[in-house]
Order: sequence, then C-alpha cells, then structure tokens
Amino acid sequence: MYIRTRTSTPQAVLIGDVTVGQDSSVWPSAVLRGDYGKIVIGAESSVQDGTVIHAGPHFPTIVGDRCVIGHLAHLEGCTLEDESLVGSGSIVLHHVVIGSGAIVGANAVVPNRTQVPPGSLALGVPVTIKPDGANLKLIQLSAQEYVANARRYKEGLERID
Repeated sequence: MYIRTRTSTPQAVLIGDVTVGQDSSVWPSAVLRGDYGKIVIGAESSVQDGTVIHAGPHFPTIVGDRCVIGHLAHLEGCTLEDESLVGSGSIVLHHVVIGSGAIVGANAVVPNRTQVPPGSLALGVPVTIKPDGANLKLIQLSAQEYVANARRYKEGLERID
C-alpha cells in the first residue's frame, strides 16, 4: 500500500496506491480507493467534499494538474487532462478522457470510453458534447481558489473534537 499526500482533511479517506500532487487538496468525506489500481492527482488540483475516486487493475484514474473535481462526483478508471473541471454530482466512467480545458457539467454522466475533446463542454445524461463550450478562465480561477483555501485552512484553522 502506498499513500503519499500533500494536503487532505482528517475526514478524507485515501486507501492503497494513491498519490496527491503538490498544493492539491482532498476535502471532507472524499474517498480515494486505490486498492485495486492506481490513482494519481496532479499538482494544484482539488477533490471536493464527498467525491469518490476508484481505480481498477487495468484502468487507473489519473487527474492532471490544476483540475477541479466538484462535490459528490464519482470518477472511476478515467483520465482528466490538465485544467479540466468535473462538476458536482457528475459520474465519469472507465476509459473516459476529459481533455485539457474541458468541463463536465454538474450531474452529468460520461459513459465508458467517451472522449471529451479539449475545451469542450459536456452536459446531460448521457453527455452531449459542445465543442469549444468550456471557459478555461473559470477553471483556472477555481483551481487557484482551492489552492488558496487549502493553505488558509492548513495555516489558520484548528480541529475541534
């Protein structure tokens, strides 16, 4: 079992082969289960409250740098390229690739083997892809805000039991 983390809350659960990059954050009630396969979270990415990330022996879950994963999302055996965003409540399944700068809207379902091209917006159940519909500045701003939040929480808050 390998667990290497940078910033995570005491209430987050990381199991197995999980790597969290520099200045990334894992928030309360998130579960990252690398017990059957590898999970890699790049630098300056956020895994928000209640998210579940799982991997299998032939389908790792890879999250790039400066990615934002919204509350209650479920990622399993997929790849998020740099500066992509998965909205709250979304499900992203096996062998999916979310391209750099792409956005998966809240509550969307991205079925197995779907390719969301860079800069696209994916909405609905199952997703419909709108080329060039994403807003890269929104993703970058969100990623920076979560890096700042993690620093602020780490430096200024204390746990109350």
